[in-house]
Amino acid sequence: MDTKNQVSEEALQIAKKQATLSYRIKRNKESYIMLAPYFIMFFFFTVLPVVMSVFFSFTYYNMLEMPEFIGWKNYIKLFLEDDIFLKSLKNTLILAVITGPVSYFLCLLFAWIINEFKGWLRAFLTLIFYAPSICGNAYVVWNLILSGDRYGYLNGILMKLGILDEAVLWMKTEKWVLPMLIIVQLWLSLGTGFLSFIAGLQTVDKSLYEAAALDGVKNRWQELWYVTLPAMKPQLMFGAVMQITQSFAIADVSIQLAGNPSVNYSGATVVTHLLDYGTVRFEMGYASAIATVLFLLMVGSNMLVQKVLRRVGE
Repeated sequence: MDTKNQVSEEALQIAKKQATLSYRIKRNKESYIMLAPYFIMFFFFTVLPVVMSVFFSFTYYNMLEMPEFIGWKNYIKLFLEDDIFLKSLKNTLILAVITGPVSYFLCLLFAWIINEFKGWLRAFLTLIFYAPSICGNAYVVWNLILSGDRYGYLNGILMKLGILDEAVLWMKTEKWVLPMLIIVQLWLSLGTGFLSFIAGLQTVDKSLYEAAALDGVKNRWQELWYVTLPAMKPQLMFGAVMQITQSFAIADVSIQLAGNPSVNYSGATVVTHLLDYGTVRFEMGYASAIATVLFLLMVGSNMLVQKVLRRVGE
């Protein structure tokens, strides 16, 4: 009996030892060595800047003097005194709520359709849909389309059709700025997430469709919901993260088309407000508070989307 107890105690001690982090690292040291370069870069260029930003958000810091701890004053000013930030936050949420989900489903829909083609035609269509997101002169094209004189393509077409009597200053008229930014952002949104969906669709095991047909799946929509989407959940998660980041980080499209500041800040976003304080005024403590709020918005949205995507295929 004592021998059995001794053996069980020894087994328990071995199990505890194997459960420790140091033992797992020692046992898999080759893997950790391979991961070390990425981990070091991730820590110094992602984790550390986020932690420093949160720290500086509780300080007054102008890059010329040492940071001075001021507690919650930056956040109080942000939400109770800064009307431009509140308008920027409203614009950002509108852009994110509209462009995020719409562009996500458009990426998935177009990827699903394009995946039905074969060979060079699929590659060509993928390039056509992906090109706007990497096009360096995309804003030049849209500036021509939305030009405020009669030579702007949109004004010219609408005046020729008799819809307009005179040219409209699209990006200088407050009520049109945000709708035009939404349209342009949707046009630019078929980027990395779109490519990940294409890749995910091509890696789905074809035998799953045969098994699903035997289980009663009758049409393509049921195949999509019960087979295709569950099989590519990692790509769905990755695409969601990319679209959330892209929709909350809208800035360049607003600056290039509407200017910074835009008319009555109608095209202002959280990121343009962050750039104003961080790169123009050099109020780094206040800019860090804006960045922290944006970070929390992204993390919260990401958690919500992941919770929804876990239910895919149920």
